[in-house]
Amino acid sequence: MLDDQTIPELPETLDELPEAPTEEKGKKVKALKKKGKKKGYRQIASGRAYITATYNNTIVTFTDATGNVIAQSSAGACGFKGPKKSTPYAASIIVKNAVEKTKPYGLTEAAVFVKGVGSGRESAIRALNAQGIQVTILKDITPIAHNGCRPKKVRRV
Repeated sequence: MLDDQTIPELPETLDELPEAPTEEKGKKVKALKKKGKKKGYRQIASGRAYITATYNNTIVTFTDATGNVIAQSSAGACGFKGPKKSTPYAASIIVKNAVEKTKPYGLTEAAVFVKGVGSGRESAIRALNAQGIQVTILKDITPIAHNGCRPKKVRRV
């Protein structure tokens, strides 16, 4: 009858049998899954730091070389409110907070891209250096208008 098929071997004791879902009073109970080992963080030696310093806020974002965000921090996230968000002191605290989030990844050097005209620009770069992140490239990527397209003619009434 069973020519090519093999019969699976049965365990010797009942303790070796896998547990199946059971039903209790009409309710289905799921079998418990074993939890796997938690994955560690991938190690990133060098990445990028984007500093956006506006008149109202300062935002620092750390990414890996391909642009995937590792850590991000802003003045509002650090507890600053109102006009204190755009101060140089707030910028240094923001960088400290963001670098702390990158510690598990092992980030040691970063290419820094600065955008905006806020007062937190310089102090954020200095704070990066003070936190042990080596600055490899420093580039200003502030968008500059080149007078755009021609304006509409003057309306005469």
